[in-house]
Formats: sequence, structure tokens, C-alpha cells
Amino acid sequence: MPRARHETFTVECHLAAPPGAVFAAFADTPVRRRWFKLPGRQVSYHHDFTVHGGETSSSVFTVPDAAPERLGYASRYLDITPGSRIVYTYTARVDDVPRWASLVTVELHPHVDGTRLRWTEQAAFLVPSAEPEHDVPHLRGATRLRLNGLAAAVTAEGRNDAPARLRS
Repeated sequence: MPRARHETFTVECHLAAPPGAVFAAFADTPVRRRWFKLPGRQVSYHHDFTVHGGETSSSVFTVPDAAPERLGYASRYLDITPGSRIVYTYTARVDDVPRWASLVTVELHPHVDGTRLRWTEQAAFLVPSAEPEHDVPHLRGATRLRLNGLAAAVTAEGRNDAPARLRS
């Protein structure tokens, strides 16, 4: 059995929307679906934004010249402080094998012209990928893409007067 590898990373950004609007984009299931997706064709999705609730999603991801991968995501909310903090755990599965589990803390702070978001993720990689040195950069990059989607979703909802932008 391979040893679990532990890694932590933080992504910070500025969103041109107030903390309440950013928090609502996490809480409102139709808005969340716009920006928080697994890659590939979605097969199933459920979201319960309550403490002890969570989110499950599955998809099928295909690339040329490779077998399709079945992706799975299951989370559980541990702490929800309206407008300021969300703490949750999640497990990512590939072809029914748990690849990693994470503890995520999202902090929202009022900032000039919007919100300063700080996303800290503590991951335990349970099964190494073919290129384990790429695991953390891949996960950090996926987080940045999701946060770009969050900025777009907040703008689409028209939850503030200024367009939402993601800035590091």
C-alpha cells in the first residue's frame, strides 16, 4: 500500500463583489453548478448547503486515445459562517478509486471594491498518479479555474453593480 502524501496550498484572489454575493454563489445550487463542475459529461449532481450536508457529483471524462475515466466527488460541510467562512472535506475518486481527500477552508473578507477570498486546501494524496509531482500543481490549477468560474457566475447573477473580476 502506498503511503499517503500530504500537501497544503493556498490561493488568494480579489472578487469585485461583496462577501454576501460571493457566499451566495457557494450556497445557491443553480449558481454553484455554473462554476463548480467536474470535467467531462455530468452524470449526477446533488448539493445540500448545510452543516453536515454536502455535495456529490459524478462525470465521465474522455480524451482521445484513452479509456474514459469515471470521476466522482463527495463533500461534507463542517462549518458554514454566513458571508465569511466555509469549511468542508471532500474525496475525489477516479474509476471508483479514492485518489485524494482534502480539507478546504474558504475565507471571505470585505476588501476595497469587493471581497478578498482565501482558499486553503490540505490534501492527502492516497493513490499516486502516474506523475505525482504534477498532483499539487494540477489541483491548484483546477482551483484557480473554479475561482475564475466563480467570478463569472457572480457577474452573471448581477449581484453587484460592478462586474466581478478575479485578481490575484
